[in-house]
Amino acid sequence: MGWKKIVTDYFTFTRKDRIAILVLVVLIVVVIFAPTVVSRTSAKFSALPDTAWMTAVKKLELKEQDTDRFNDRTGKNNSSNYQYDRSDKEYFNRNKGELFYFDPNTLNAEGWRKLGLRDKTVKTIQNYLAKGGHFYKPEDLSKIYGLFEDEYTRLEPYIRIEGKKIANPSAIATETSLPPAGKAERYKVIDINTADTSAFISLPGIGSKLAARIVNFRDKLGGFYTISQVAETYGLPDSTFQKIKQYLKLDNISLKKININTASIDELKAHPYIKYSLANPIVAYRKEHGPFLKLEDIKKVMVVTEDMYQKIYPYLFIE
Repeated sequence: MGWKKIVTDYFTFTRKDRIAILVLVVLIVVVIFAPTVVSRTSAKFSALPDTAWMTAVKKLELKEQDTDRFNDRTGKNNSSNYQYDRSDKEYFNRNKGELFYFDPNTLNAEGWRKLGLRDKTVKTIQNYLAKGGHFYKPEDLSKIYGLFEDEYTRLEPYIRIEGKKIANPSAIATETSLPPAGKAERYKVIDINTADTSAFISLPGIGSKLAARIVNFRDKLGGFYTISQVAETYGLPDSTFQKIKQYLKLDNISLKKININTASIDELKAHPYIKYSLANPIVAYRKEHGPFLKLEDIKKVMVVTEDMYQKIYPYLFIE
C-alpha cells in the first residue's frame, strides 16, 4: 500500500465530515475553557460588597419612641421616656392571638395571652388593675405601658367595658352622695341630671372644658341613671371624680329613650353605649327576624351580652 493511498483513504473528508470535525473542535474548546471563565466571573461578583444585610441591620437598630405614657388615672405617670425596640425578637415573633369580645377590667392573664399580648404587657395590665386602676373607655387601654399601637388597633373593636348592673333604674332615683358627717360642706351639692356647666364648674377640680364634656356626655346618653356614670366622661381623671362625687346627687331620673324597632343605624350608633359595632347587628337582626316583642329579645343578638344589656336597656323602649 503506498503512502498516497493511505493519505487519500484517511485524510480526505467530505463536506459533512468537515462540519462534524469543526463542531467537535468547538465543543472541546468550550469544555476546556468554560471552568476558567465561570470562576473568574464568580470571583468578580463575589468581590462586590453585599450591603443588603447592612441595610437590614440598620433598620433593626432604629428605635421608635413610645408617645403613649402609662396613666394610672391618679394623675401620675409611671413612665416619662419609655422606648420600645421593634428589633426585639419578641415583637416580630409575638403571637397574633384569637380575637373575642372582652372587658379589660375583668379579663384574666390567660385571656390577655389568648388575645396575643406578650407576657410583659399582660403583667403591666395586671399590676395596673391590682393598684386600683380602671379602664373607663376603650382609649384607656392604648395608654398601657408597652402596648404597641398596632396591638391596640387590632383589639379596639372587641373592647366591651361593662357598667354596673341596674336591675331597677327607678330604685336609684333617690341616690345621693353627701359629704361625710362632721365635716363642713365647702361646695353645694348638685343634681347631675339638671345641673348646667356653671354648676359643675363650681365643683373642685372642674374647669370649663370638663364641665362642658360632662354635660355633653349626659346629653348624648339621654341622661344619667347612676352617679358613677359621670366618671365615664372623657378626660375626667378618677382622682377628680373621687373629689366631686360627694357633691353629686340624683334626685330624679328622666332618660331619653330610643325605640329599637324604628331607630336607624345612625340613630343607634349616636348613643355612647351602642355605637356602630352594636347598632349594625341590632338593625340586621331586626330586618331578618322582624320587630322585637320585648326588650329582653335584644339579647338574642349575638354581640349583646348580659352585662351590656343591663347597661343599655334603661335607654331603650319598644312600641
